[in-house]
Amino acid sequence: MRQPKKTVVLGATPNPSRYAYRAVHDLLRNGHEVIPVGLKRGTVAGLEIQNDQPHIDDVDTVTLYVGSRNLAPLHDYILGLNPKRIIFNPGTENDELEQKAQEKGIETVEGCTLVMLSAGSY
Repeated sequence: MRQPKKTVVLGATPNPSRYAYRAVHDLLRNGHEVIPVGLKRGTVAGLEIQNDQPHIDDVDTVTLYVGSRNLAPLHDYILGLNPKRIIFNPGTENDELEQKAQEKGIETVEGCTLVMLSAGSY
């Protein structure tokens, strides 16, 4: 198994029909530490969803489940987490955030966390 990665799931939700919900479960099943952050209150996979943009240290990956139109107010928060990489899941692609991240030396990936996990490339 690969090294566990502390991962912030941004856009986490208690709704089991959403990909963000499945991502939390799949990340945990693959041995990663997960911090769910979102607007919805509740829990996912037994973890409390953080609703207030908490400060989190030593973040490896931020995986985005927030539509690209809604990302602008979150740019500073995401970049402030200083992750090693940001995964732009389908529908979250955002050129401005991607450019800002790359300027800070943050790896950006346009891909799908669920596919990456199942392929062993996370």
